[in-house]
Amino acid sequence: MDVINEALEFEQQKTSYKTTSDRIVASRRAKDLILRLNEIYKENKDAAIMDLMKRLTVIKQKIEKRLKGRKDLLA
Repeated sequence: MDVINEALEFEQQKTSYKTTSDRIVASRRAKDLILRLNEIYKENKDAAIMDLMKRLTVIKQKIEKRLKGRKDLLA
């Protein structure tokens, strides 16, 4: 259950990643946590784990959106 505690801690962290490097590290960590939680979910089918994975996915998507930037500025 260490993965769950680690994921909850990551979720509660301050999410203002100032540099691109910070965002990349945070995105990779979120992905790693989601995949590790998924392995636990496959065994337990616990709805709480699924909810945690969904919340982490939202955080990861926000980080990646910031990494990719706005496409309409280039056009």
